[in-house]
Amino acid sequence: MQASRETFGNRFAVVMAMAGSAIGLGNIWRFPYIVGEGGGAAFIIVYLFSSFFLSLPILLSEAVIGRRTGANTYGAMEKLAPGTGWKWMGLLTVISPLIILSYYSVVGGWSVDFFAKSLTISFIGESGEQVSSLFGRFISSVWGPLACHTVFLGLTALIVVGGVKGGIEKFSKITMPVLFFLILLMVAYSLSLPGSKAGVDYLLRPDFSKLDAHAVASAMGQSFFSLSLGVGTMLTYSSYVNKQENLIYTGVGTAIFDLLFALIAGFAVMPAVFAVGLEPAGGPGLVFSTLPYIFAQIGISAPWLSGIVSILFFLSILVAALTSSISMLEVGVAFLMEEKGLSRKKATSLLFLAAWLLGCLCSLSFGPLSEVKLLGNTIFEFCDKLTSNFLMTFGGLLFTVFVGWKMKKSEVYDELTNGGTLRPNVRCFGVLYFIIRYLAPAVIGIIFVTNLLG
Repeated sequence: MQASRETFGNRFAVVMAMAGSAIGLGNIWRFPYIVGEGGGAAFIIVYLFSSFFLSLPILLSEAVIGRRTGANTYGAMEKLAPGTGWKWMGLLTVISPLIILSYYSVVGGWSVDFFAKSLTISFIGESGEQVSSLFGRFISSVWGPLACHTVFLGLTALIVVGGVKGGIEKFSKITMPVLFFLILLMVAYSLSLPGSKAGVDYLLRPDFSKLDAHAVASAMGQSFFSLSLGVGTMLTYSSYVNKQENLIYTGVGTAIFDLLFALIAGFAVMPAVFAVGLEPAGGPGLVFSTLPYIFAQIGISAPWLSGIVSILFFLSILVAALTSSISMLEVGVAFLMEEKGLSRKKATSLLFLAAWLLGCLCSLSFGPLSEVKLLGNTIFEFCDKLTSNFLMTFGGLLFTVFVGWKMKKSEVYDELTNGGTLRPNVRCFGVLYFIIRYLAPAVIGIIFVTNLLG
């Protein structure tokens, strides 16, 4: 089975796939908001530092395990630590992305609906109050959100069924450059609006008075979660990377692409928000309430321009959501194929059904099931907090502990330096290994305990 296992074609394919996994909805609606709340440029400095000195080593920890074994998350732990409890860590990182996918596909479904609305220029001609309430009316209904959730999850499954080369690689290589092009068009338009400078100031003006402990923790958490760490997606994708590839270069490339997209998305969103005199709102409301209102305002004087801008924006949202969702589904598909002997089609279908059922409950938690609470949270909120605050953090902690303390140092060295043949990697290995072994677990442990106590 190992001999016939698919691999990515080249470094560009690897970076596009990994960057696609990292770049998602959070880059577009969450990053611009928290940058301003956390002190603008001051926040970005912390975010940059955290991305390259904390999150990147965690990413590389997953990459080392994945490429070393050429296996799924469960099989990788069995290969490197046979007969130990570490295999349950592998199983945890099969379950975690499936839970994330279930509620993520609900939000992805919202992007399907709003993309369809943009195609029909539905935002034009309505009052600000009507547009602002459009999102709330939609998510609290039953059949529309369920149908869009199904369509989004179906698109995800369709890509994954195509395989590593024919599905994931092909989709990522085409859509990632297109995604960057679309968001750059949005930046150009957003910056051309009168009053957009206030949005630029919001993002870039350093306000160190806002850079408190909470803001620092927020920047660290954003860099961690933005790169899809701790749930086995990077491990699984790395298991498809050939032995000649430079893992450090691949990891750096992924982190840079993710960071660039987050910054570009900020300049696409916030100048437009401030140009029409609105205050930015955090969460999905920024994308699905505030921005449609902006498109409606533009449409009063230029309806066709508004239509084009809204189509481009919600297409970007949809593509970004899909590039992340396929990586979440692939983790479980790889497990079922390699450990249970299922075909790719059967594995994808089974996981589609599981994610669809849980996703339906998450979707209905905004409507008929809104009074159903788990530890004081709706089903959607519970799944979100369980994964983002605990499972992802715990997974990242265990990955770094495994690479830093369970694996032999010589094995880690061999993977990160390609047997000592990559001289730049050899020179930086000592610092990188120190971070993986000591610094990263300590910081992640602090984040995990903070989330637990909070």
